[in-house]
Amino acid sequence: MDMNLKILKSEAEYKEALKRFEQLFNAPQGSAESDEADVLALLIQDYEDKQFVIAAPTPIEAIKYRMEQQGLSNKDLAEILGFKSRVTDIFKQNRKLNLAMIRKLHEALHIPLETLVKEY
Repeated sequence: MDMNLKILKSEAEYKEALKRFEQLFNAPQGSAESDEADVLALLIQDYEDKQFVIAAPTPIEAIKYRMEQQGLSNKDLAEILGFKSRVTDIFKQNRKLNLAMIRKLHEALHIPLETLVKEY
């Protein structure tokens, strides 16, 4: 094995591991190189999980994203919630989502409840 396998603690080590992984990617299954690639993949994943944390969306971001995915307008969202003025107030963050709104958004847009109940 070319590389000293250890937990990746720096960007330089991470980049070196990526290069080595690319070299080993097509190694025959069951070979020492394939085993090294498997371990490198775990080390790389561990480093990425710690360094490249993606923040979960706010409820407003999640609603807007789901609306965009489904081609929905503010009018469509108003029909789900019941009042057009509520949509504007929610997007301007003048009004918080209440439990009834959260339930309607969860059912209609299939946004996870844990996303909708977060503070924003």
